[in-house]
Amino acid sequence: MKWLLCCGLFATISTCEREAPKAVAVSEDGALSLTLATFNIRYENPSEQDWRAWSKRVGRLVRSLRTMNPDVFGVQECLHGQAADLRASLPDYDFHGVGREDGKRGGEYAAIFFRRDRFEKTHGGTFWLSDQPETPGSMNWGNTYPRTVAWVRLVDRSTGRGFCVFNTHWDHRNQPSRERAAPLIAQRIDSRPHPDEPVVLLGDFNATEGNPAVQYFTGKSVTLAGSRKPAWDTSLIDTYQTLHAGVKNRRTLHFWQGHRDGLAKVDHIFVSRGAKVEASGIRVEQAREEEPSDHFPVWARVRWP
Repeated sequence: MKWLLCCGLFATISTCEREAPKAVAVSEDGALSLTLATFNIRYENPSEQDWRAWSKRVGRLVRSLRTMNPDVFGVQECLHGQAADLRASLPDYDFHGVGREDGKRGGEYAAIFFRRDRFEKTHGGTFWLSDQPETPGSMNWGNTYPRTVAWVRLVDRSTGRGFCVFNTHWDHRNQPSRERAAPLIAQRIDSRPHPDEPVVLLGDFNATEGNPAVQYFTGKSVTLAGSRKPAWDTSLIDTYQTLHAGVKNRRTLHFWQGHRDGLAKVDHIFVSRGAKVEASGIRVEQAREEEPSDHFPVWARVRWP
């Protein structure tokens, strides 16, 4: 069911440890400044009919996004009806994504939203984390469900600078699947249309910073799927870890408990080398019943000279 949201849903709400900054305009010197976010929005579950019901929390989710005010953001666990609600509620954003079951509308989306007035999409697609990455619904690495990566190349209209964004949602049970996903995504990043341009990788990895599949993206030599992988030459920067390495309570998957205690940070934003991470954070509401999802969103503001 599509829920039409009135302007009252966009009212200011209380924020947590640190409120995300407003979007930053592109500087006159040609630098590329982006506010990014990743948000597992929790699929619309018919068994959740209390404050966790989608009809009750879609307004909270939109308010959270409006407060973070990202230029580009990725969502995970987004069913087609939820995607329709968000597109109707965020008309200033364009949308890229397909359902993981059939490459159309079936199943969850790992989709990308981007400001339609600021960016032009020149390339884009979706591939599956399997031995048949171009086959919709494919899964043969022990996954319970198909897993995907959506990607776009965007060009900033005011500067002509291009960059690529990759958004993914990894398997929640199968570590070998995650370990095979990392090199495939790295390969696709290396083969993007303009490899000299900045790149953003974000999503719900269902793995913390210490997981070897996640560490692979930051340029570490690790053992993946039973074999030693040399450090990935491209290597990315973990935007949260860069500024908050000493923070112990960094949970993003909170299972509706609404607190950050613990190390279960499974939602990450990575950016290519050369970027300055100006700010980053995890957004938490004041009360558990105000949370729009069972994940906290992660945001970052980055700048490439």
